[in-house]
Amino acid sequence: MALQDGKVLIVDDDEDVLQAARLYLKQHLAEVHTESSPDTIPSLLANTRYDVILLDMNFTRDVSSGQEGFFWLERILKIDPSAVVILITAFGDVELAVRAIKEGATDFVLKPWQNEKLLATISAGINLGRSRTQLASLKSREKQLSADLDHYFHDFIGVSDNIREVFDTVEKVAKTDANILILGESGTGKELVAREIHRQSGRAGEVFMAVDMGALTETLFESELFGHKKGAFTDAREDRAGRFEMATGGSLFLDEIANLPMTLQAKLLSALETRTVTRIGSNTPVPINVRLISATNMNVHQMVTEDRFRQDLLYRINTVEIRLPALRERAGDIPLLVDHFLILFSRKYNRHRMRVSPSAMARLEKYDWPGNVRELQHVVERAVIMSDSDNLAPVDFLLAAPAPKKEGLVFDDYNLNDVEKTVIRKALSKHQGNVSHAARELGLTRTSLYRRMQKHGL
Repeated sequence: MALQDGKVLIVDDDEDVLQAARLYLKQHLAEVHTESSPDTIPSLLANTRYDVILLDMNFTRDVSSGQEGFFWLERILKIDPSAVVILITAFGDVELAVRAIKEGATDFVLKPWQNEKLLATISAGINLGRSRTQLASLKSREKQLSADLDHYFHDFIGVSDNIREVFDTVEKVAKTDANILILGESGTGKELVAREIHRQSGRAGEVFMAVDMGALTETLFESELFGHKKGAFTDAREDRAGRFEMATGGSLFLDEIANLPMTLQAKLLSALETRTVTRIGSNTPVPINVRLISATNMNVHQMVTEDRFRQDLLYRINTVEIRLPALRERAGDIPLLVDHFLILFSRKYNRHRMRVSPSAMARLEKYDWPGNVRELQHVVERAVIMSDSDNLAPVDFLLAAPAPKKEGLVFDDYNLNDVEKTVIRKALSKHQGNVSHAARELGLTRTSLYRRMQKHGL
């Protein structure tokens, strides 16, 4: 808003003051409204949005204490909390004006004023009002976007026993500030659960901030999470708060936390233990207040035993663990999920209500879903886009071919006893139970093979 577009209301019982202000300000502002009685303020504000209100501190009924000014300041801010109120006061009332600023006034001008000073004060007030409006708009937009996003994530659907167990756990832990670790394969909905925990928590009105830890390089880690001061490194052109500071008061979701190298795990642990972060280039710790929710698709407990993840950090982040089942472990939820995604994408792409044929649904239920719910979502979306029919057949769903079986032996782990048992069984099967031939291929005597077969119950 340019100064020439501004609307100003001046309330003062001195007609000379009103006339002088009106004559001068009309040269610079689109509208200058003057009133000698503050009693008209409520009706004026009900019909017009003023960019700045100039308000006298003292009126005829109370010429020196400033109490009328405080009264009308309070009334104005009740009607419009974002109103920009500039007080008009005599030199001897500066202390009153300072007190009024503490109670919500924006600034004050002294009578008699200098025209340039008055105009500069009004201009600053208009700019402040514009900034407040923009900020309110951004917050409203952010809130709406967050609500839309949360509405989408709210549809975490399922009726199977193992998914109901997840729902029950979320309901129990959400109201607390306990740190949560969510475990599950890629595509099972770990961020959905994190958002649901935030939504049900006492921090729901504050920010939910997600960070993909797997995407952070060692050089970016501290800057992204802890922030930096201007000039701390080559590209640090301004002060910047890190994610911990930005999420203070709300929830911080650290996705793929097991991908952090050990050196960075130590830095993260220190921040969590002290509940402070120090920006790069600064020596001043900044207190943080976040609800930490972490997630990984890796076996973090196994990583601890292999010295690839710090046990003390694991203790810090997993006050409560939530394990999300893979979609193949809750195949009974597939029809519900398919129906949900059909409604969602039919609306998104302006398609008529689409249905899935029984044969197509049977195919979807038998599929292994290595990409879990995320893969199902993409498969249904593609079918909605590409199909010429409202009745989706098996051919409409593009599913990945099963992975070819690898030649030779494949082990889920390398426990020596299990490996030995598998190799002996494979050799016996290959030679149709002939112990002599199996022992020869394994490089063992018949006695040694019999002993190992007895050991493994073969």
